[in-house]
Parts: sequence; structure tokens; C-alpha cells
Amino acid sequence: MPEQPYFADAEIDELILNAELRTEIEPYLDESVFRVPFQDLPLRLENEFLASMLDWEVAPIEPIYRWFEPELRLPSPDSLADEKVSQVLDDVIARLFEKKILLDFTNHLSDRELYTLIYRDILPSREKNLSHRNTFIHWDCSGGDSDIWLRFYASDDDRELWADYYDEPLPPKQLPAHHRDLPQHPF
Repeated sequence: MPEQPYFADAEIDELILNAELRTEIEPYLDESVFRVPFQDLPLRLENEFLASMLDWEVAPIEPIYRWFEPELRLPSPDSLADEKVSQVLDDVIARLFEKKILLDFTNHLSDRELYTLIYRDILPSREKNLSHRNTFIHWDCSGGDSDIWLRFYASDDDRELWADYYDEPLPPKQLPAHHRDLPQHPF
């Protein structure tokens, strides 16, 4: 008589979770999912992958200010004195980090300009509000402006590659007017 395989309780729990996840995600599946070599993944990793896919599929798209309880509503930048802007900005940056939102390329902006960017562009931005976000959203505070990036943030090697590729003159390299020690993703 063949010997019955032994499954530890944790393995049984993973198998049950896998069946539940596969059932829940089934309505959202398309051919791209079947390109993932599940047979090569340990069951725990497959379950993490399926859970993250399901989270993505069912997550609401809503303004970032609604991700907070209570909603993160800021006073208008015009209503705050400069000292108050700096105080509120520090708190807002910390709160955004709690929701895994990182601000990149901010040192060319004054506190008021950065606060205004958060108030006007970031908080009202509609994004997927994942219940189990395990990655960070990087918000490019240069607005994707290559001139700003080349002027303040690009390394000498990056600037040289840019100049060679685009065959354009580079803006002069400058030190940003401000220095911020913002929270960073732990690598």
C-alpha cells in the first residue's frame, strides 16, 4: 500500500488559502496570469502573489486624501504663514510615508512650493488604495521635467549619457536651494 504523504498543519492551511484565493480571483483572470510559472513557486509565495493580485483588482481608486482616517484635508497654502507651512509640511510628509508614498526630487522646491504641490497635485490624485500595499509610490516632485532633473539631481554620468543621446546642450548643474532629509524606502 502506498504511503500517504504527510502534510503539516501550516501546509494544509496554505493549500486551503490557495484554493480560496484561486476561487476569489478567478473572475479577474486573463491569459497574462498563466505566464507566471506557479509550479516553480513555493505555495506561500504563490499565495502572496495571488493575494496581491486580488487586492489590486478589488482596490478602490480614490483620491489620496481619502486614504486617511479622518480624511487628510490641508489648509490652503495661501492661508498659512511661512513658519506654519514648514510645520504642517513635516507632518504631512510623515503621514504620506505612513501610506507608503515617497516624495522624490524635492530639494529644488521651497517648503511653500512643496506644500502647494502636495495640496494641489498629490492629495487629490486618484490612485489604487490597496489594503496591503507592500511597495512604495514614488512621487516625482520635479513633474518629470528633464531640465530640473538634469540641473539639480542627475549625476555627472547621467548628464553625459543624456547629452550624448539627445545631442542637446545641458543646463548648468546647480545645487538645490533646499535640503530635506525625507523618509526613504528601506532597501
